[in-house]
Amino acid sequence: MELSDLTPRQYFEQVKANPARARFGFGSKAAIINIDLQCAYTKVDEFKTAYETDPNQLNYINQISDQAREKGMPVVWTHVGYMESGEDAGVWGTRTDTPDSLQNIKVGARRFEFDDRMHIDHERDPIYVKRMASAFHETALQSLLVWHKVDTLILMGGSTSGCIRATAVDSLMRGYRTIVPEECVADKHEIPHFANLADLMLKYADVVPVAEVFEFLETYQKTDD
Repeated sequence: MELSDLTPRQYFEQVKANPARARFGFGSKAAIINIDLQCAYTKVDEFKTAYETDPNQLNYINQISDQAREKGMPVVWTHVGYMESGEDAGVWGTRTDTPDSLQNIKVGARRFEFDDRMHIDHERDPIYVKRMASAFHETALQSLLVWHKVDTLILMGGSTSGCIRATAVDSLMRGYRTIVPEECVADKHEIPHFANLADLMLKYADVVPVAEVFEFLETYQKTDD
């Protein structure tokens, strides 16, 4: 194993400055996947489980989602929520049992609700409740993407080390070009955030500046096939 005195942030910056692998790139038809932008994880003034990395994250996500919707792209939202007993969290819900624990995000409760700052079109945007980290796990996401003949996923939300990473791995395994705008993902602590951005960039996704996503959207042409 190669050893290093670099911090995770420094390592990520090094990987970013010296890319060792070709990019996957944007394909011909994209979808936006907005992951767990719910109060439990975004309302830093309400819940200690919430986090913020880039202060403009939610604004960027709204801009991208609005523009993508205008271009005819699917804009998908997920949030995590469990039944009153919490048993549908399975073994994932056994590590802690406090009011802040994962399995205590109850469907319909405040922590389950989407952040009211998000621009969600409830008539057009698919919304999935998920119980595990990946947006693909036991949701209809795969069927939706096949129906729309999507080949590129743009992942935004949180957490970088959890649900973003899990969704990116599943996305690649299903053959999708996977894009993660750096300013549009967040985590609780900088160590897992930057360590996972570096790992995603090296293995599973293109981690790009948000400006590149805006450039892609500007030139994107809707296809009817």
